[in-house]
Order: sequence, then C-alpha cells, then structure tokens
Amino acid sequence: MELHQLTLRYEHLRKRHPRQERALLSSLSESEQLLPIVVVSETERFVLIDGYKRVRALKRLARDTVRATCWQVAEVEALLLERGLRRGTEDALDQAWLMAELQERFHCSMDELARRFEHSKSWVSRRLALLQVLPATIQEQVRVGTVSAHAAMKYLVPLARANAAAVQQLAGALTALKPTTREVGALYGGWQSGTQRTRELILHSPQIYLQAQAARTPAPPSATQRFLQDLGALAACRAASCRSRSAMDRARSRADCSARSFSRQHRLYGSPLPQGQGAFRPTVWVLMRPRTLSHP
Repeated sequence: MELHQLTLRYEHLRKRHPRQERALLSSLSESEQLLPIVVVSETERFVLIDGYKRVRALKRLARDTVRATCWQVAEVEALLLERGLRRGTEDALDQAWLMAELQERFHCSMDELARRFEHSKSWVSRRLALLQVLPATIQEQVRVGTVSAHAAMKYLVPLARANAAAVQQLAGALTALKPTTREVGALYGGWQSGTQRTRELILHSPQIYLQAQAARTPAPPSATQRFLQDLGALAACRAASCRSRSAMDRARSRADCSARSFSRQHRLYGSPLPQGQGAFRPTVWVLMRPRTLSHP
C-alpha cells in the first residue's frame, strides 16, 4: 500500500515517545518492516487505525510504501478493538481522548460509552471531565512527549483545578524545558508551599527555580562514602553484639553465684537439696537462729 493512500484521522489520539521512535527509525533503516499497520477501508482511501509510529518513521526514511492489513469491520469497531489490544498500556488521558472522539464523530451516548468501556457512567464522566480541566496546550505537550501523561495527571490536573490561569502560563514555559516527572512534581510542590514571589518565579522561569532547588539539595554520597558508611554500620553491629555477649556472661556468673550460695545454705542447715526437674525453683526458706543450750 502506498503512503499517500492513508488518512491519518486519529493521530491526535496517540502520544509520541521520542526514544521509542528513534529506536524504530534505526531498526527500519537497517531491515524491512516486520509488523504491518492496521487500516479500514473508506471508499478510495484507507483510515489508519494502528501503526502511526511506523508510518512516521517510513516517511522520514523517504519510503513510498508500507505493509498493511485491512480489517473488514466498521471504523468504530476497529477503534475499540485496537484499544482492547493495547489496554495494558493506556492511561486515563488515552481513554478520555478516545471517548471524546467517539462522542463527537460517532455520537455515542454516555450509556453506550459505559457499556463499550465496561465501566459505570460516573467513570466515563470523570474521564471526560479531565479534558475540560486540563488545558489544550498541556494535552498537546502530552501528545508530542514534552510532558509525560503521569506528570500531567498527578500534578498539572490538581494545579489546573486550583488555578487555571497559572497552569496556562506554566504550559508555555514547559515547552522549551521538557521537564521530567520529578521536575514537574518539584514545580507543583514549590507552587503549593511557596510564597507569591516563588510562584511568580515558577511561572516565568521554572528552570531557574529547579536549578535553585538542585543547588540546595545535597549531592548523593560517593562510592567511598557509601563504603565507609557500611563499614561504620558493621562496626556498630559488632559492638552491640559484644555488649550483649558481656551482659549474658555477667548474668550467667550471677546465676552461678546464686546457685553456689543456695547449695551452701542447704549443706549448713542439713536440709536435702531438691532433686530432678525444678531443682533451682525459687523457694522461700526461713532461717532459724540456733538456740543456746544451758548446762546444769
């Protein structure tokens, strides 16, 4: 199939992963395409359902054709079937984008979406509400891989609910920064706990704020320092073991002294020692003072 016959209608539903696409590009440049793309027929053209990364890589390699398989099902059924095949890798934003597309293009009701996705209507409503809360600029950054979906869901959605204007302004600054999830979390934490001046710094120059936070964070210990720490921990364990052994020796010595004293008292007053099990069972002994005998 020739590439110009494809309609990339659902490219906006797919997130881009630059590292994976570089690896795919390298693989296709050295060998032929192994997995075919998935399309459905539409008059004289074909709608691409699965294989957007492969198509982008082939275009960058200046290829004209692509291996494809055509599913003989309706377009909406093909979208849902493809979604079922990659269910383990999708997140809440993937689900929300697909449900919004089904609502807009195929006029699916809330009841039908709940049945198709095997969830309740409230679950569908919460997913669709994410697209209303999260600005379109942030969603586009998630699509192109500038911001991870996990960072957007965990940090930017709560920030958008608290201050929509602030997250809009922050979105522009994050475009060139391309932060990691940890850095987005640091920005969100600084916004929550910071003063008005700190918040202005985060919105206008998030990179400067992250550099300041990194300077305040102590550097991780080197290999030599970790070795010395482990050596100190071992020495402390040995010292504790020696102290415990000394305490046990002292207790054993006291017990031996008590046993010898006990035996000596019994020999002095002629009482037989208890035999068998429980020979050193605690017993209360009443010692009588010897009576003085008078001679006639």
